[in-house]
Amino acid sequence: MGKAEKYSRIIKEEAKRLGFLSCGISRAGFLEEEAPRLESWLNANMHGEMGYMANHFDKRLDPTLLVDGARSVVSMLLNYYPAEGQKDPEAPKLSKYAYGTDYHFVIKDKLKSLLQFIRDEIGEINGRAFVDSAPVLDKAWAARSGLGWIGKNANLLTKQQGSFYFIAELIIDLELEYDTPVTDHCGSCTACIDACPTEAIVSPYVVDGSKCISYLTIELKNELPGQFRDQMDNWMFGCDVCQDVCPWNRFARPHQEKAFEPHPELLDMTREDWFELTEETFKKVFKKSAVKRTKYSGLRRNLDFLLPPEKE
Repeated sequence: MGKAEKYSRIIKEEAKRLGFLSCGISRAGFLEEEAPRLESWLNANMHGEMGYMANHFDKRLDPTLLVDGARSVVSMLLNYYPAEGQKDPEAPKLSKYAYGTDYHFVIKDKLKSLLQFIRDEIGEINGRAFVDSAPVLDKAWAARSGLGWIGKNANLLTKQQGSFYFIAELIIDLELEYDTPVTDHCGSCTACIDACPTEAIVSPYVVDGSKCISYLTIELKNELPGQFRDQMDNWMFGCDVCQDVCPWNRFARPHQEKAFEPHPELLDMTREDWFELTEETFKKVFKKSAVKRTKYSGLRRNLDFLLPPEKE
């Protein structure tokens, strides 16, 4: 067994021990296929007010600009599919990924542990950990590493587990054994396109971010556009529709990550509880949650938008 093969094997074993669902490795280099796609998506203003998406265009496509001498991108998936959902079917809906502790903290700790393990086992390795907070095209690297294929809803999909997982990576200056991409298994299915409440999936594999409910309820800082008033499908933070209807998600299995367990009160909150939400309750229920990103005022805006105009 050569060094690259041996190192790849022990890195994957440690990633699994740390709780990652799967781990794949690809050669660091310029993402040629993604470059024109990203450019046309930005030119069509499908990023809405997410100005950061237009920043660092070159770094987004070339990891060697993020880590000197980068040789490998180690991609990992971490399951967040919950065992239970919100109890009240009339309650405003919250995306499943936001039930527990903010994933940035949880995954960063695991990545730091993995990087330290690599240094302890192999030697002085230069590298950085990324969890969707830097200009890295997570899904493109995960697909290139053979962890799944990018579906028509622009999410990474796997036959084994669907798509309810986070993607993270280490970019390191170590030569490893590289995995190969898997084939696309969306076939003729258009479930996600047909189900999107705001018709944000404008064509297979292309999502207009400025129409996506996740963008509207989380990223958009101004008032929600009136044209979407009747299209929100009762979502107050994020949206899971295109994942919920995906046939591959019938294989999703509950996560085993304690940090992703929801606050005890969260799933029991009724429609009434949500519309009467105070800042005090918000701070208690979402103390360590990704929902804090919208702040109380942002969630309140979203909730008010879900009420019929005459009741506001």
